[in-house]
Amino acid sequence: MSTAHGMGDLAEALGGDAVHSGPTALRILVGAQLRRLRESAGISREDAGYAIRSSHSKISRMEGGRTSFKPRDVSDLLIMYGVADEAERAALLALAKQANEPSWWHDYRDVIPDWFEAYLGLEQDASLIRAHEMQFVPGLLQTEDYARAIFTMGNKGESEERIERRVEVRMRRRLILEPPTPRKLWVVLDEAVLRHQVGSPEIMRGQLEHLDRMAARPHITVQVVPFGCGWAMGGVGPVTILRFPQSELHDVVYLEQLTNAQYLTKEADVLPYQRLMDELGVHALPATATPALLRKIIGEL
Repeated sequence: MSTAHGMGDLAEALGGDAVHSGPTALRILVGAQLRRLRESAGISREDAGYAIRSSHSKISRMEGGRTSFKPRDVSDLLIMYGVADEAERAALLALAKQANEPSWWHDYRDVIPDWFEAYLGLEQDASLIRAHEMQFVPGLLQTEDYARAIFTMGNKGESEERIERRVEVRMRRRLILEPPTPRKLWVVLDEAVLRHQVGSPEIMRGQLEHLDRMAARPHITVQVVPFGCGWAMGGVGPVTILRFPQSELHDVVYLEQLTNAQYLTKEADVLPYQRLMDELGVHALPATATPALLRKIIGEL
């Protein structure tokens, strides 16, 4: 049974930086701690669910960080699991409360699909984001005009106000690349991304110039897979892999489709995509070649 005392010790038990994590990471970390406590007490999910007037599936969602925490449920579970230390109980309840805090995108839920909310939380908490794109510049590197052109094309008939709210979300996401704690970003783009004109030539020129500036930052790596390199992905679409600073959190692979998304977390599912991204990095031009290629394409617009 855990003998942690207070928020600091519990945070260390949850991976070191729990108190500084965002809500999504906190839900996963707190859920993992509840699972460890339950298993240590030798209690089944079914019995735990009964104790909080619910089901084993609710316990599964809580332990997987896929739902918010009701303070009463957490308190009842801690009693059932034999956690008698008041400081430990208070610390875990405080972290659970913090995990329930609404995120900045809560005010934009009218333009954010349910399946994308989880990604926003994971992106916010990641320390390294690796992505491969074949059609568009990744959202974190888009200019406002480029993003607006994409949303206008993809949401025919939608009001200008809703388009602008979508653009606001995309621009807000970019803040994770800024100080004081910029995330590391490593993207590999097919050359088609740079030559696929989105909006007017002026919009495209502005986007490529912005990409050139961002690629010069030390925490951002941009590589390009050139036409005719002789290597193909084999039908795999855009891929994003998120890595987290907490040792408790494993890499997550995010695969977005038109109307939903897949989140892969099992090591056996994640490993092939990690290898794929490594291969992409090898077949792409080195990052040092990106500025010259961008300027060449800009000159052709």
